[in-house]
Amino acid sequence: MSGLILALFLIALYFVPSIVAEVRHHNNKLPIKVVNFFLGWTVAGWLVALVWSCTDNVTVPKREG
Repeated sequence: MSGLILALFLIALYFVPSIVAEVRHHNNKLPIKVVNFFLGWTVAGWLVALVWSCTDNVTVPKREG
């Protein structure tokens, strides 16, 4: 059971850049997800995707009302 929890935690950690890009409504979220998926296993690729997802290239969602 603890092995499953550890595996789920590591998978979630692997996709942190993609999650950040999605939550922030980043304009380049698809390319960030591609870099994260294919190069995230390297430390450099993961860091590039994370820094890219934190840049200020976001779309502010329109508020209703």
